[in-house]
Amino acid sequence: MNPDDVINVMRRALEMVVLISGPFLLTALLLGTLISLVQSVTQIQEQTLTFVPKFVAVMVVMLLTLPWMMDTMIRYATELFLSFYRFVG
Repeated sequence: MNPDDVINVMRRALEMVVLISGPFLLTALLLGTLISLVQSVTQIQEQTLTFVPKFVAVMVVMLLTLPWMMDTMIRYATELFLSFYRFVG
């Protein structure tokens, strides 16, 4: 296994992490910004007001994107396992 193979495997793994976590992070970011804006306008400073809606929204996004996430992860794992012969010999 040469350094280029290691770099390619790690690059692909990091791409998968970004791709899989993107919907969750984007949902939490957008909802957090919206809730912060509402809190600023109404001057309500309740900590649970930010946590609970973000938690629920991220769980909903997870349920909606679960089939896509599993398909993507299985496809990546299959590609990785099928390419092991290049790394061993």
